[in-house]
Amino acid sequence: MATPIYEFAQLPHVATRAPAPPARAKERSPGEAPRVGVIYNPRSHRNQGADFDCGVCPQVHIATPDKRDALPEALSEFAKDDIDLLVINGGDGTVRDVLTCGSSIFGDNWPAIAVLPKGKTNALTVDLGVPSEWSLQDAIDAFDQGDRVVRRPLDITDLDKGASSRVLGFILGAGAFTRATSAGQSAHKLGAFNSAVVGVTTAWALMQAFFASRQNPWRRGSRMAIKLGRAGSPMAHSGAGDPEYRQLMLATTLERLPAGLKPFGRLRTGLRMVVLDQVDRRTAVMLPLAAFGKLDSGARERGIHQLSVPEFTLAIEDSFIFDGEAFPKGRYRVGQGPALQFVTPKAPAKVTS
Repeated sequence: MATPIYEFAQLPHVATRAPAPPARAKERSPGEAPRVGVIYNPRSHRNQGADFDCGVCPQVHIATPDKRDALPEALSEFAKDDIDLLVINGGDGTVRDVLTCGSSIFGDNWPAIAVLPKGKTNALTVDLGVPSEWSLQDAIDAFDQGDRVVRRPLDITDLDKGASSRVLGFILGAGAFTRATSAGQSAHKLGAFNSAVVGVTTAWALMQAFFASRQNPWRRGSRMAIKLGRAGSPMAHSGAGDPEYRQLMLATTLERLPAGLKPFGRLRTGLRMVVLDQVDRRTAVMLPLAAFGKLDSGARERGIHQLSVPEFTLAIEDSFIFDGEAFPKGRYRVGQGPALQFVTPKAPAKVTS
């Protein structure tokens, strides 16, 4: 499994395996616990081994793969066991690895998924409303008693290597986002995690955008070309700065981000992007408003592009960040993966007057 800081030489190669059998109704006796498969990442920040405790051990199968290459075998065993619930015990990087390796095994027949927020950053569980203290037993109980939330991960394919070279996850960023991720590692060392580290790095990025010169890597960004939709229409540019560079790019299918960030404006669902040109300091003053969804009009003219697209292609001459880890420069297609059902705690009943 992944170490906290890792740079991939290429996208993972997804081996072709027999997919899980077609979906069918699974009958369970009254009171029978669901069949559960747990991917446990012992290297995740908050994992200490105590999460194995639960009250339905005979129905729980736990795998602790020590490297990514061992994940397909563990997930194949879960598919053979016909599990009802897949529990991912780790952070965003562990979720990315499990979804990537499971894509050729489960196909369109994924079990329900629960995520225990055990990493240094847990953006997905923030979006799902999963509390930081959620345990394995809580996730199992929520299978019948909780709610379900549907999310489609980003599906990134290397255009130069073909469909077998792909990765699934939830947050893609480049330009200043790459620098912010590195700064976030320093914040981790100072004891900041989850929403706190997002808040710290966002504040630092905003300061750099205002005070630094355009030669500073935070403001220069990365050379990239973005083309939208299947037609590959070139993304517009405001004319601010070098049109071959974008100061920042962020894409996700999550509907809520840590630290209350709302950089996509009024866009709430689907594959959304925010792209920042090399803006001037007058626009940089407005970036805090844009970051928290308070910039009402004129964003695009100022070089702040907020949009929703079914897919896009990215040709980038710098590394980019995907769920906390770096991937190499290249040409990629970014779309949406399968619709996955995530198990979440039961939402409180709304009080009506």
